[in-house]
Amino acid sequence: MSRLFTCIFVDHDLRYVAAAVLVCALGAALTVRLFSRVRRAHGLEKGLRLFMAGFIGGTATWGTHFLAMLGYTSGGMAGYEPGLTLLSLGVAIAAVTTGLGVAAYGGRSLLLEAGGVVLGLGIVAMHYLGMAAYEIQGIIIWDWRYVAASLVAGAAFGGLATNRVGRPIGPFCHYGATVALILAIASAHFLGMAAIEVVLDRGLAIPDAILPPSVLGLGVLGVMLVLLAVAAATYLIDSTTMNDAVERYRHLSLHDPLTGLPNRTSFAEELGLVASRSTDGNARIAVLSFDLDRFKEVNDVHGHAAGDAVLRELGERLGGVTGEGEFIARVGGDEFIALTRRYYVKADASRYAQRIINEICRPIEWQGNSLSVGTSVGIAVLDDDTSLDDLLAQADVAMYRAKGSGSNSVCFYDASMDLAVRERNVLAMDMRAGLRSGQFQLFYQRQNNTFTEEVVGFEALLRWNHPVRGLVPPLDFIPIAESSGFIIDLGEWVLREACREAASWRNPLPIAVNVATQQLSDRNFPTLVQRVLQETGLDPSRLELEITETGIIADHQRALQTIRHLKSLGVRIAMDDYGTGYSSLSMLLTFPFDKIKIDRQFVDGVATSSQSAAIVRSTLILAESLGIPVLAEGVETDEHIKFLKEEGCVQVQGFFFGKPGPREGIESIVNGQPESRRKSSGSRVA
Repeated sequence: MSRLFTCIFVDHDLRYVAAAVLVCALGAALTVRLFSRVRRAHGLEKGLRLFMAGFIGGTATWGTHFLAMLGYTSGGMAGYEPGLTLLSLGVAIAAVTTGLGVAAYGGRSLLLEAGGVVLGLGIVAMHYLGMAAYEIQGIIIWDWRYVAASLVAGAAFGGLATNRVGRPIGPFCHYGATVALILAIASAHFLGMAAIEVVLDRGLAIPDAILPPSVLGLGVLGVMLVLLAVAAATYLIDSTTMNDAVERYRHLSLHDPLTGLPNRTSFAEELGLVASRSTDGNARIAVLSFDLDRFKEVNDVHGHAAGDAVLRELGERLGGVTGEGEFIARVGGDEFIALTRRYYVKADASRYAQRIINEICRPIEWQGNSLSVGTSVGIAVLDDDTSLDDLLAQADVAMYRAKGSGSNSVCFYDASMDLAVRERNVLAMDMRAGLRSGQFQLFYQRQNNTFTEEVVGFEALLRWNHPVRGLVPPLDFIPIAESSGFIIDLGEWVLREACREAASWRNPLPIAVNVATQQLSDRNFPTLVQRVLQETGLDPSRLELEITETGIIADHQRALQTIRHLKSLGVRIAMDDYGTGYSSLSMLLTFPFDKIKIDRQFVDGVATSSQSAAIVRSTLILAESLGIPVLAEGVETDEHIKFLKEEGCVQVQGFFFGKPGPREGIESIVNGQPESRRKSSGSRVA
């Protein structure tokens, strides 16, 4: 160790060492960045990027070596044989390119690290070839222990560099890869230099055809500056292109692909922003809720193509009548919501509502048919003691009251409409009683392999058989359970029942269970999951917990701790409804997800909307680069299946393979012959 210390700080001029370290650090950082782009590229682009990464990495390695050699103080006259010096540059470029190529084309196999080993050994080979070009008045005595140490260190650090790029465990792994590559280059040089002892002989003559150190130094420095400048410019151009693509992706995820209007997530963001700002003068915020009357008839009579045409045309019209201080979004199906932040008197919101009604009521021409729809608008005004969630609920209540007055009506919310709130409270009390009396049951929806059509798992879905109301839709009672806090008890029942049922299956298929935001924020949730697994005897690897982005955003740090705790139990974690939030990219880098579930609204539009297709395709590419499996939800048609097969999506879920049903409907699958030996017998529902 003392010999290595002496080699660095005594035998070398530290000014040259500093210059070599600077070149090494810049070259390593650019090489790692370019290599990460190589792994994501395809075809000719992949080859070109690989050449650039190998050329920069090899040149940086070569430049580091010879800059450091210029600072080596042997005590005698020295020079460099031109042929071997040039050959060492070629070896460095070829070795780095080959190593990165093996790692890049090896995917996530052991070839990833093997390529790094090739890279590291190539760096060491370049060093010793460069030393062969070193001419000095004397002889060189080698200590083979340090030679062996340089080979081991170069291979180890090279393998670590490609490992950190190809198997990231956090957003900062590329920094670790850069440090590993720097250590591979530095250890090859300084361990190799510690391996030599120069015995001077003034009587020896140096060949005339050698490069003086000053000439070599100027050449090395000039070449490195030019190459690093070119590489830096290339990387900056790439980064700008990538940022533009990410911004485009974010725009797609915040806008409805069919109409081009902002979506629910975008509206929630806008409402939160305007509510947090002070309005002009005495202006207030008004929210307008409306959907389309007779839209179902358009779909039933003329088909979904006509319905899509109506929505696209209305999207253009509504976007055109939205003025300053106004915002409008499509939040699902034929449902829309708007806001104005310039509400002074009722007439202000009424005029905006009337503009909306006028545009919607104008006939729409489609394939020789004149299609006509209508609407009714409910308006609620934000007061100091009104929450944003209540504001939206009030606008919905007012809309339903407006419908009662006839189509194309406008209605403002008032306190007398709180009957709906009381109805929700009654339903909340009925839920608690229903859980005690066994009114809830689980339905199971199949998850299938896209290519073989085999059942690969199930998602457990909650259903409520009310003794008076009959089958209550989940969309009616789940929001009430969440707002009342009862979702904690309800979620525990679902988890326990799903695990108990799945543990009794002879065919050990996975079971997916949704996790509500309140459950994820409960510090006792991982303990509950562990206890349920122990009590039911279910293998943890068969349980998949589906978590939405909303649950993560609510408390980012606590959610991360909870998910890590759950992962330590052996449970799998899936990101549900991917694509509907604007921070999904950062979520995938931060959280250790085992699966991504693409939201049904994007899958539904892949055959008719280029924007939906782009979002699904981009998600599949991103997930593949991160090594995360993808499941597409809402698969209902042959067009959906065809698109997903072409894009390489392996798992799907939806009515195409059968509607959700009770345990009896899947008995032949879970307790019959293992699914790997036969095809799914589920009926398809288009």
